[in-house]
Amino acid sequence: MKFKSQILGMTPYKPGKPIEEVKKELGLKVVHKLASNENPYGASPKVQEAIKQAALHPEVYPDGYAANIREAVAEHLNVKQSQLLFGAGSDEVILMLCRALLTPDTNTVMATPSFSQYKHNAVIEGAEIREVPLKNGIHDLPAMLNQINDKTRIVWVCNPNNPSGTYVGKEEFEDFLQQVPDHVLVVSDEAYIEYVTAKDFPNTLSYLDNFSNLMVLRTFSKAYGLASMRIGYGVAAEDLMNKLDPVRPPFNTTTIAQHAAIAALNDKAYIEDCRIKNREALDQFEAFCEDRKLSYLPSQTNFMLIHTGISGDEMFTSLLKKGIIVRSGEALGFPEWIRITTGTSEQNKYFLQALEECLHEHKHSIKG
Repeated sequence: MKFKSQILGMTPYKPGKPIEEVKKELGLKVVHKLASNENPYGASPKVQEAIKQAALHPEVYPDGYAANIREAVAEHLNVKQSQLLFGAGSDEVILMLCRALLTPDTNTVMATPSFSQYKHNAVIEGAEIREVPLKNGIHDLPAMLNQINDKTRIVWVCNPNNPSGTYVGKEEFEDFLQQVPDHVLVVSDEAYIEYVTAKDFPNTLSYLDNFSNLMVLRTFSKAYGLASMRIGYGVAAEDLMNKLDPVRPPFNTTTIAQHAAIAALNDKAYIEDCRIKNREALDQFEAFCEDRKLSYLPSQTNFMLIHTGISGDEMFTSLLKKGIIVRSGEALGFPEWIRITTGTSEQNKYFLQALEECLHEHKHSIKG
């Protein structure tokens, strides 16, 4: 069999270590996974009942048009139902965009480091990848603009950015959007929007009426706590969605996911509570770093990058032995950094104590 040449040598996405695997490997009784940017409080309690009801008839195909969740999201965002496209997570919407727009004679522009699936799917389509390094951990929009030419089809702005947690402000984004040529689709990937507290974060939905080349991505995987349900969506002009919708696989979002998303979306008080607790956790992380003079990137997400001065892989292993799963910055483009997802107050306390011990142990080992 002859596969596409561009996929030869590609590696599949590698998620973080499962808790049970770590317990078994290291003989630990308690392990906290703070690596995958999941909501530590889970989904709204209202989701449980919705899932029970939705699971009563597994023999029936889901609604391919996702009519009920489509209506709920349209009302929530104050957009037309025809402006929405649903996917098995926003990841699938990214896949659909790449499949629809990218070819071997086109290119796509993105920041680096940023969300891996932009590049992953572009490579599969054989498109040229134009990566622009972050500037002080933030998208360098002027430099990205300079990479756009007549063969560019998509430019990705992960806002806030994964893995850095940083964001592009309203003024910078608006200026960028006004300069991007009409033939280029600007994708504002806002997977962590529910956690944002910055006052100058761009209200991208308000730009949709004036920019037909803009798409906003959202997901239920993060703050809404539905990571295992796999449901997300894109918002854009009707004409763009009409052209893109035929690419969507039939029945791509499940009945259970659709019902769970409606229940999660309707519990606004729960999401606000999660936002507040997340901000408190980030403030706690920042205070720890300030006290110990550790560099970090201020975050508008539910995770933070911390520079420990130690190999990310080494710190990952050291923390793992203490029952804390984080992400090494080595594979994320941030050597000597770790990415830590905010947890419950108990988990955060446990992590900071473990990090303190690891930093002390490493300092002692160097002196020794």
